[in-house]
Amino acid sequence: MFMKAERTRFAPSPTGYMHVGNLRTALYAYLLAKKTGGSFILRIEDTDREREVEGSTEIIYETLKDAGLFWDEGPDVGGAYAPYIQSKRKGSYLESAKLLVEKKAAYYCFCSKEQLEARLNKDISGISRYDRHCRSLSEDEVNQRLGNNEPFVIRQKMPREGTTVFNDLVYGDISVENAELEDQILIKSDGMPTYNFANVVDDHAMNITCVIRGNEYLSSAPKYTLLYRAFGWDIPSYIHCPPVMKDHQHKLSKRDGDAGYQDFKDKGYLPAAIINYLALLGWSPKDEREIFSLEQLIQAFEVTAISKSPAIFDPQKLRYINAEHIRALSPETFKDYALEFIKQAVKREDIDTDVLCEALQPRCEVFTEIPEKLSFIDELPEYDNDLFYNKKMKCSAETAKDAILTMLPVLEQLADFSRQSVHDALFSLIEKAGVKNGLYLWPLRVALSGLPATPGGGVELAAILGKTETLSRLNKAVIQLET
Repeated sequence: MFMKAERTRFAPSPTGYMHVGNLRTALYAYLLAKKTGGSFILRIEDTDREREVEGSTEIIYETLKDAGLFWDEGPDVGGAYAPYIQSKRKGSYLESAKLLVEKKAAYYCFCSKEQLEARLNKDISGISRYDRHCRSLSEDEVNQRLGNNEPFVIRQKMPREGTTVFNDLVYGDISVENAELEDQILIKSDGMPTYNFANVVDDHAMNITCVIRGNEYLSSAPKYTLLYRAFGWDIPSYIHCPPVMKDHQHKLSKRDGDAGYQDFKDKGYLPAAIINYLALLGWSPKDEREIFSLEQLIQAFEVTAISKSPAIFDPQKLRYINAEHIRALSPETFKDYALEFIKQAVKREDIDTDVLCEALQPRCEVFTEIPEKLSFIDELPEYDNDLFYNKKMKCSAETAKDAILTMLPVLEQLADFSRQSVHDALFSLIEKAGVKNGLYLWPLRVALSGLPATPGGGVELAAILGKTETLSRLNKAVIQLET
């Protein structure tokens, strides 16, 4: 489908946090550019000053970098088509709009807010539209009013008859009756362009060859098409992506903490896992695999595999993908991520964090669950002797006491209390006793943690806690089992 190096762009507005739907759009644009050996451009569309939120541009930069979506051209790195911030391109929009006026494809509108309200007409669908009063003004009257410095906007002159057809690479050919199209504003009264106009002018100026965006912009596509035709410019390819939904009726909500990229980072998800999952929301790889690195996504990405249907966000699927990415980390990288969360629960400084991380990594799905897994390390919780009972391990309170009394002298004699040393000593004991591993290791785990489930078995817990604490807890278990 794509035979040349594509120039794609991500053009967010600095209006707050980075929504995962926006990030997915950026991802698809990035993947297509890299797949074709093209360029990925970042452009900040800040023409709507009322909605702009301070610090949002920095959030955009930080999010894209954190996700690994580095741009080839943009506000901070420059490029052949700078500037890449719309407010700094203001003059070009007015010039372009005036060119459309000269081509009879746009016109000056001097209607005040009150006049506009009085001139709204309802069409057959019940939608109120401007009655195009200023469209019929003579050239002399327009020049006179401009000479009087009357406030104005510039509107696109839509055809009143016929249809406009445009092609989308996901949805195919779409036809719209021109009578349904309002004469949209191109330049506002403050001289700033509207969103619809500015991105057409900029996409042309920056030689964007493929525009990827959410399907909420499908209804605007005929207006873009007519603008390109009015200018006589080449029309880029369009890809409109399906929405990302919480369920079949509700969108993702910032209030519920399930809409923003940073929300998921705060919940302990890896950037690589978030990107991996977002790619699968509305796109299906040919081989049905689910775990991808960013480089693998570039190789696998095909526009033809983008769905038309809304994508339902599945937190459990994201959790599964995150767990797979965690397990794929090197031990050193896992420790770098995990230490922050370990320190939330563990204040002791005498534990073996390397062994702890080794035990945690295969059992961790999100980093935020780490603290609750480690609640027993600083202080042994109270527990009932029934916890020693385990049918599978053929273990009871009575057998547990005997096992602990047998293990204590063996562990006391160890000068080296590393995980391997503890393992070798206990398994030698088990082999000599001719019993199953669980008869010793289950009571060891319970005595050291006071919990039914732990990150790691008894051997790992002993190495993590160290010799002094291990012996102390085992002796406490013996006393408790005698009562």
